[in-house]
Amino acid sequence: MNGILIEYALGKQPWNRDVVVEEVAVLAKAKVAKRPTRDEFELEELGNQLVEAFHERSEVLLTVWGKEEQVQGIIVKMDSRTRLVHVEHTEEEFTAKVPFMDIMQVQSPRY
Repeated sequence: MNGILIEYALGKQPWNRDVVVEEVAVLAKAKVAKRPTRDEFELEELGNQLVEAFHERSEVLLTVWGKEEQVQGIIVKMDSRTRLVHVEHTEEEFTAKVPFMDIMQVQSPRY
């Protein structure tokens, strides 16, 4: 269905507002996998693991919802205002900012 939108964008189809609005509505309703819900206990336990790793400056391996690759590094900041966990990669000069609610699991890396 979004092929019609592409044709409109390329100028191959005449403009028809009703068709475009319908196409946009279909695209907006596209099924997007939702983040699994977790109860208060699970979120508290996850928070405790993150705080412990932050204070100990230990390396963590985070499983993040919606990402195929795990995030590995040392937690350098936990921002309560933005709810982001800043993870500095150990091998690179790069800091990943991961939303707390997207973190599904905290592990210690195995070497």
